Amino acid sequence: MDTSIFRERLRPRPVNLVLAALAGVVVGALVWPFHEVAGYVVGALAVAALVGALVATAPLVVVDLGEPAVGEGPTFRAGNARIGVEHLGTAEVLDADAMRAAMGPEADARAYLCHRPWVRQAVRVAVVDPDDPTPYWLVASRRPTELAAALGRAGQAAHSEQTSWPPSS
Repeated sequence: MDTSIFRERLRPRPVNLVLAALAGVVVGALVWPFHEVAGYVVGALAVAALVGALVATAPLVVVDLGEPAVGEGPTFRAGNARIGVEHLGTAEVLDADAMRAAMGPEADARAYLCHRPWVRQAVRVAVVDPDDPTPYWLVASRRPTELAAALGRAGQAAHSEQTSWPPSS
């Protein structure tokens, strides 16, 4: 059963795929003067590799309520990282200007980033776990308001699960 309340794949925009394809054509054009057929083959392989790499490495952002019956609490996953929602503070929606500042002069090297250059908005959520050295997660999203709301709902679910009575064993 899928218990996710927010799911977004940070796929590249079509213009990024076209630019990757053009870069592959340029690679083929560089080889073409030495051997015509090799230029076509290398160009086609470069186009496929570049476009495929952009699509395959698009991270997934998920807020999942988990399965309380089996001991799984709400989690937030961005790319390959995951964290229990009970370890997170409130989520802050960042527009393009705020994201630029968060990635530049306001950046903390200890923060976890899940970013793609073609996504201009993000959510910054504080990590409140005292044992975690990461001060916050900065996660790009095309739907940052929905992501922040989903994190809020998951946080409420985690809190109600921790304070429910009688405690589950």
